[in-house]
Amino acid sequence: MTDGVTGEKTEAPPGRTPPAGTPKGGATGRVRLTLRVDVDGRAALGHGKIRLLEHLAQTGSISAAGRAMGMSYRRTWLLVDSLNKLFAQPLVVTRPGGGGGAGLTEAGQQVIALYRGVERQTAELAADSLARIEALLAPPEACPEKTVPQ
Repeated sequence: MTDGVTGEKTEAPPGRTPPAGTPKGGATGRVRLTLRVDVDGRAALGHGKIRLLEHLAQTGSISAAGRAMGMSYRRTWLLVDSLNKLFAQPLVVTRPGGGGGAGLTEAGQQVIALYRGVERQTAELAADSLARIEALLAPPEACPEKTVPQ
């Protein structure tokens, strides 16, 4: 499965919990809740951009974060730039010099923590309804043309 904003694969990074809305218990995992934050009527922040920030925090590099998500450096830089412009304070800072790297600001760390908190809260509230939706689905083999290619 790929993210609609970044185009990257949506498996959780090592050591991370599955995305919000991932069913627990007897559910098969076909239904998943994703969270997108709109600002001024436009999509601004979702799981793809949050994962980009998490990869950047892990790698200390814009290019390495992009590679980890299967994106070009240009696409990665444009997403980082859009995030920095969206918030009152930048979320990512670059270090000058040959191979200086990049890192998250305090604001960047806060945005990740707040987004993941909202994601957890939403998943907990929606778990029963998502399980009921999943129970109503036809078996995947009965309707492959109805699903979006992964």
